[in-house]
Amino acid sequence: QVQLVESGGGLVQPGGSLGLSCAASGSIFAIHDVGWYRQAPGKQRELVASITSGGTTYYGDSVKGRCTISRDNAKNTVYLQMTSLKPEDTAVYYCHLVNSWGQGTQVTVSS
Repeated sequence: QVQLVESGGGLVQPGGSLGLSCAASGSIFAIHDVGWYRQAPGKQRELVASITSGGTTYYGDSVKGRCTISRDNAKNTVYLQMTSLKPEDTAVYYCHLVNSWGQGTQVTVSS
């Protein structure tokens, strides 16, 4: 099973920016799609963004225009750059690869 480790969460003010990283173990990273999800308290987990093995990206409506997902296959790492953050972006952010999930990283947007 793939191990995924997210990092980069924290507290940021509204309008600020934050970058998340997710490092994967093993050798299958490059051939699979990877996704970033988030889950706010009391809400269902939702897809934030995904990127295919070929680099095609998809963004959820709530973050479109404010997020950029990218991947570095040489480093087995996927990134999520978020800008113009809003309080409603507050959630635990998870990365997902095949049938594995990371432990999540907390993002809090508050003044």
